Amino acid sequence: MQSVPHPAGTPAADDPALAGAVPTPITPDAHAVPEVADAPVVTPLTEPAEGVPPVVDTPEALARVVAAFGAGTGPVAVDAERASGYRYGQHNYLVQVRREGAGTALIDPAALPDLSALSEALVGVEWVLHAASQDLPALAEQGMRPSRVFDTELGARLLGLERVGLAAVVAELLGLGLAKEHSAVDWSTRPLPEQWLRYAALDVEVLVELREVLAERLALAGKAQWAAEEFEAVRLAPPPAPRVEAWRRVSGVHAIRDPRRLAVVRALWEARDENARQRDVSPGRVLPDAAIVAAAQALPRSVPQLVALPAFSGKGTRRRAALWQRAIDTGLAVPDDQLPSSRGPRSDGPPPPRAWADRDPAAADRLAAARDVVAELSETHTVPAENLLQPDLLRRVCWSPPVPADAEHLAERLAAGGARPWQVGLLAGRLAEAFASQGARA
Repeated sequence: MQSVPHPAGTPAADDPALAGAVPTPITPDAHAVPEVADAPVVTPLTEPAEGVPPVVDTPEALARVVAAFGAGTGPVAVDAERASGYRYGQHNYLVQVRREGAGTALIDPAALPDLSALSEALVGVEWVLHAASQDLPALAEQGMRPSRVFDTELGARLLGLERVGLAAVVAELLGLGLAKEHSAVDWSTRPLPEQWLRYAALDVEVLVELREVLAERLALAGKAQWAAEEFEAVRLAPPPAPRVEAWRRVSGVHAIRDPRRLAVVRALWEARDENARQRDVSPGRVLPDAAIVAAAQALPRSVPQLVALPAFSGKGTRRRAALWQRAIDTGLAVPDDQLPSSRGPRSDGPPPPRAWADRDPAAADRLAAARDVVAELSETHTVPAENLLQPDLLRRVCWSPPVPADAEHLAERLAAGGARPWQVGLLAGRLAEAFASQGARA
């Protein structure tokens, strides 16, 4: 993520609750979350205020939604449902929006894949999402790109809430109960059951109210500017890059060290991925990871040998046994000079921290000292360590710090790595002190 300046017109400047941000670093007392005398009584939410709206699945209905939301007032609550574990990829199968004066709309993006008109009607309007980084990439596929974002999950993290799932945050801050039993269902189902639509409508019913409470608490805690920078970084984050050698993420592959068997894992993964893409089915439902690992360990030479493995005894895997055996044969036939490395793909980043003590003891000492700094600041400011600084960036700075490793040069290095200004303000000086102390002892 890139660091983003915040002139007038950004969330921190335009929002009264996020205005008047305290410069960083600030005193620990300013970060105290306001005390709540008693935990609120949780009242279950069972029905949307205006009932469950019909699904918008025609151009005419979408045009009416666009007009209504363009004429609405205040922020717009946005959520989306995918079919993870059922379908290939991370496409949306329902988009929920709610705005004052417009009510709630449930839009079927399978029937209406282009929602750019709705996005254009909301230019300049703040979008309120929970865990925005999960929803924004798929929303962008449908032409929906926000001008401004308020992420209620990130806000909860910055406040140090112990649980940051939507239901938990809503219960703690609003005293309302959201049912989550439909969160992992197959949202590609058509028609969508009424109870699923009710669940989806309730998710956006509370987001704007939750945003107001979080914004007030962030301002009182002196973290309004922190939040504004985090929200803007999420909004501007590029789409996730394709994973290098994604087949190495097969569960259990770490137990396989032989390059020939790794070639079989790779071939099976590629065959599974292509079959899943063609059928629009989640790869794990086509062939479980455990079956890939079992085949790579056994190296069957024929279909009868393959289906004799317990992992391939199911009806679905047996039906496509010839496909899987061809993939295994492909892996077995890979020339020796093209076999995958047992050490994983080459990386421009530092080695795993476990190797630092042997390869660069000074770097290992810097990392230990830096982790102590992050842990201390995390406790002082009631912010999770991973939100203070991404662990990967911390490792890169510790492995090869700027020369000289003073606060100014460390600040430049942190900012170049994607740290936001509030993070740089908290960490650069403290890390410089820690590195200097390590150098003095060396």
